[in-house]
Amino acid sequence: MNDKLNQKNNRRDFIRMGVKAGIVSGIAGFGILSGCNKEDENEGQKVSPPEDLMQEHGLLNRVLLIYDQCRLNLFNKTPFDKKSLLDSAGIIRNFVEDYHEKQEENYLFPRFEKANQLTDLVKILREQHKAGRTITDGILQLAKTNTFLDVDTANMTGLLERFNRMYRPHESREDTVLFPAFRKIVSSHEYDALSEEFEKNEHKLFGENGFEAMIEKVVIIEKSLGIYELAQFTPKF
Repeated sequence: MNDKLNQKNNRRDFIRMGVKAGIVSGIAGFGILSGCNKEDENEGQKVSPPEDLMQEHGLLNRVLLIYDQCRLNLFNKTPFDKKSLLDSAGIIRNFVEDYHEKQEENYLFPRFEKANQLTDLVKILREQHKAGRTITDGILQLAKTNTFLDVDTANMTGLLERFNRMYRPHESREDTVLFPAFRKIVSSHEYDALSEEFEKNEHKLFGENGFEAMIEKVVIIEKSLGIYELAQFTPKF
């Protein structure tokens, strides 16, 4: 009788201990899952190097649209504030050429060359960066005067047209060929480290909200030219 009673008690104690262990494990597991979710959320907030560069291409594309509008105004002799050209070219020089393209030239291009991947494309992209800076030199020089002679107008429209004609295929080839291939030639650790390096470089040159500040400058120019409202580009049927 006592043996049966002891067996029941032992079995009851075993079950009770199992329940407690299950509760403790459940709480611990919940904590681990919570930690994983938080880590995943933080991971989701990181911008990869190609994504970072593609966002900056979005800014570049908006300046290309500004160049289109300025070129159209010059061709049609429509009055507009020529300072928009100077300010736009300043954004191209300071943010696109001296920062964005330097990121590509310092961090991406050498890795492709070292891996012997897409080297012909990288060579062309380097040459186009150099050509773009030459064009920007000309735009900045002409844009410093707010009144253009006929010859200045012809030179400016030519420079704007050449810049846009080169950079639209340039950036689209980077977005669709170079950037997708970059992930394959670097390790996961190097990939993540570059994300932090890009962010650090941007903050060092332009402050914590450098990209957002550049976008605001673009918005001001777009509004001055009357091309800010997106709906105006919707075709009428």
